[in-house]
Amino acid sequence: MPSVEKALVIRHREIVPHYYELEFIAPSIASEVLPGQFVNVRVSDSLDPLLRRPFSIYDVDKKLGSITVFYKVVGRGTELLSQMPIQKRLDVMGPLGRPFSIPRHVNKAYLIGGGVGIAPLVYLARVLTANKIKVRVLMGASTAGFLCGKDMLDRLGVDYLVSTDDGSEGLRGRVTDLFEQQLSFKDCDYIYACGPEPMLSRITHLTLINGLEGEVSLEGHMACGVGACLGCAHQVKVGETHRYAKICSEGPVFKIGEVLFHTQDVR
Repeated sequence: MPSVEKALVIRHREIVPHYYELEFIAPSIASEVLPGQFVNVRVSDSLDPLLRRPFSIYDVDKKLGSITVFYKVVGRGTELLSQMPIQKRLDVMGPLGRPFSIPRHVNKAYLIGGGVGIAPLVYLARVLTANKIKVRVLMGASTAGFLCGKDMLDRLGVDYLVSTDDGSEGLRGRVTDLFEQQLSFKDCDYIYACGPEPMLSRITHLTLINGLEGEVSLEGHMACGVGACLGCAHQVKVGETHRYAKICSEGPVFKIGEVLFHTQDVR
């Protein structure tokens, strides 16, 4: 069951322009949270803005009882949050959503993140590593300055490769190109991915034609965060038909092949 806590902000920094790491103490939520879940944060002490904002769990320190989220300033809510000082109390609800699974048969997994899609994959990398599963992270960004999470992965000792659209670091191209290149080595048996829908559509296609399994985390526009408002509904497959699933409560994690994407693959 989700909890609501008055969390204490202990670290808040801009890591590259418009991208922030925010760490707060919320022991009840931290003790329960699983990779792929999210928290809903009230970004202001007033009722304006009215709705909470959802943030993926970037990392967790269960001993300290802290949670770190990673976010990009994209609107008024995240702009207000970016001004939150250390030692301020935040109203946080969580953990929410369906987490990633940790299948027993997995020996090596690829974790693929595009842009801010790296956010839920860092904590996942920590948990997979603790479960003796080999991990390789593939991350992509428009340019080297927006490749986030490398320092966190370095501290975890996790192997990673990067791609940039402009070739300023790593492979020149999309992270989907990097994934396709890595598939030729046939050295992984499970895929986890988070990022824009065109990226996830291509990842899904490449995963299925290579006979692999995996999961994707959707970046939906969530309002209530608990499945009440229906604002984040997304089409998913059910046998030969389809239905609408609520990303916030039935996701954000879905098995690869479950989600219907109405967007062109990134190639």
